[in-house]
Amino acid sequence: MPGLNEISPVASVIISVAIMLTSGFLFTRVTKKLSLPDVTAYILAGIAIGPYGLKLISGGVVEGTSFLPDVALSFIAFSTGQFFRFSALRQNGAKVIFITLTEALMASLLVFILTYLVLGLSLAFSIVLAALASATAPASTMMTIRQTGAKGDFVNTLLQVVALDDVVSLVAYSIAISVAVSSLNGGQVDVKNILLPIGTNLAALALGAAFGALLSAILKKRSTDNRLIITIALLFAFCGICALFDISPLLGCMSMATAYINITDDDKLFKQLNYWSPPLLLLFFVRSGVNFDLKVLVSTGEGMGGVSLLAIGVLYFIVRILGKYIGAFLGCRAVGKSRKVTNYLGLALIPQAGVAIGLAALGARTLGANGGPMLETIILSSSVLYELIGPASAKAALSLSGSYSDKIEDLAPVDELLPDGTRKTETQKLIERIQLIQKTLPARAENENEEAYTGAAEEYYAAVTRERRTGKRMRR
Repeated sequence: MPGLNEISPVASVIISVAIMLTSGFLFTRVTKKLSLPDVTAYILAGIAIGPYGLKLISGGVVEGTSFLPDVALSFIAFSTGQFFRFSALRQNGAKVIFITLTEALMASLLVFILTYLVLGLSLAFSIVLAALASATAPASTMMTIRQTGAKGDFVNTLLQVVALDDVVSLVAYSIAISVAVSSLNGGQVDVKNILLPIGTNLAALALGAAFGALLSAILKKRSTDNRLIITIALLFAFCGICALFDISPLLGCMSMATAYINITDDDKLFKQLNYWSPPLLLLFFVRSGVNFDLKVLVSTGEGMGGVSLLAIGVLYFIVRILGKYIGAFLGCRAVGKSRKVTNYLGLALIPQAGVAIGLAALGARTLGANGGPMLETIILSSSVLYELIGPASAKAALSLSGSYSDKIEDLAPVDELLPDGTRKTETQKLIERIQLIQKTLPARAENENEEAYTGAAEEYYAAVTRERRTGKRMRR
């Protein structure tokens, strides 16, 4: 927008936010027709309105919203933490942890070998990019599972691995960024550089669990609007504490959600929060797209060893997929998983977006000119590609593993014979199958997040009405 930088700062920020929200929404109209996830639309929208597109967003707005990666990571992590129920982890937790470590670290190892040993890139850049390779995108995977209605051991294993993946990724990133900074400062990488971030993240875990216990105590019998206010306030407070000590809020927010879900067994809060948070996440992903640097993508920067970033990005894209598949295959084989889980789990671990993009933004901020823009550009560009093929790969894995079927015979099995022993006609079987499917359809068109949010709003309205009639003050 010509002259946007010349108007008042307040107007510039407000108009820029409106443009980001509108463009993100408009691009989802296109990606939905192509059966692509919303995060792809948001990143593409950011690129379109950024410096290499229509130039609608000023640099001051991007700089002024540098807090968005931290906040968005907090919400993503809190949402992921709900899947760490102790009852589920006790059943096959050791196997899932082993599979997760194998597939996550195999992807990191192969990327590090590629960048540092084969391409000869700098240690700082190579080790941080390798750490980010371990992350996956829980949102894409869960969306595909919901759309297909898939169930079974494959789905249970996949959900737990995807949730634990981000824990491994954060610990790996924390160690990697410490080693990278030490390397850039010319210092020796010693044991302290590795143990310090581990200790810091353990402290964040403990503090997050304390916040989760505090949240469960405060939210008892609170009204819906204040449940959201209190939860968001505690998330922001925890995020601020982490920013104060320059650590990622991801692991602590996961711990916070894990403590809350295991103390209260209340999943409604997560659904309400998931229904509220999309505009915030949209702004984060669109801003990430605005940060996309096309010039860097086709350049060979310092420490790149004469290799173009485009070539590094393509090789990273391929090698990470190989690492995920090989690691998942070996991990499942070692713990004795079924053949279908062993063969197809790696296909469902391809998507990479939210956590990786958030950590890349934090890493770029830490590394600065020493590979920061290049790191973020590779993760952004590859994330778009991963989100293009990831959901399709996950859907194929679910189908090949037998977790769901598109065949009506599998969706609604019926008896072949009538009560008198005669064989049913194809028309009779079709009618029975349609009736059986109709019985399983939800009565309302709203998704579960919207149901939780509107249901809670109705409860709050009813409580306020009772308060006015009885004169008894409702606890807020």
